Amino acid sequence: MIKVLVVDDSLVARELIVHILSSDPKIQVIGTAQNGREALEFLKTNKPDVISMDINMPVMDGFAATRHIMETDPIPVVIVTSAWDVKEQNTIFRTMEAGALTVLDKPRGIGHRDYEQRAKELVTTIRLMSEVKVLRRWKKTDKSAVPEKPVPKPKIADYNAEIKLIAVGASIGGPPVLQTILSRIPPNFPVPILIVQHISAGFLKGMVDWLIETTQHSIRIANDGE
Repeated sequence: MIKVLVVDDSLVARELIVHILSSDPKIQVIGTAQNGREALEFLKTNKPDVISMDINMPVMDGFAATRHIMETDPIPVVIVTSAWDVKEQNTIFRTMEAGALTVLDKPRGIGHRDYEQRAKELVTTIRLMSEVKVLRRWKKTDKSAVPEKPVPKPKIADYNAEIKLIAVGASIGGPPVLQTILSRIPPNFPVPILIVQHISAGFLKGMVDWLIETTQHSIRIANDGE
């Protein structure tokens, strides 16, 4: 049985997510919380296998809660939030950088045309993420701590001139890894890089904007047929 904690400040959203997850005989919702603080209190005495986490919540948002969870007692976190809120998207990918595994658009109600698809996606993702072993994210130390050894950036001359294109494919947990890779590539890198990232509809532009902001590279979404 997969034990799940559902965290969302909306009662309607919590009840809908609980309803969807409870429809699967292998999933048990063991608790709900209406903000990150309540979630952390729940985790003091309970150990779910997966957490469904909203982002924009009062008292403590999903980013702060996820960061605390990953620094103390890591548990797979799936962000379940609204893709239409553009202002929220930067925080979504900061939360993935903090350790959340993936993001899904929040289901919109039983009568909505996309309900069945989103409900199935939510159940499937929760089941898959329950098998992921997440690592503890240590708090960033102050300046008095021993500094990490810098990772040398590759030299342009190190690359074979015959390479015309570099392709990178990523899925669950991909955005933070892409950020790490791109951050270590020099701005005058002579070879174009093609990235294929599996991500829920509605979050692609937010991911690209976040990567541009955090890596300082020129990145754009490819058009059909390019």
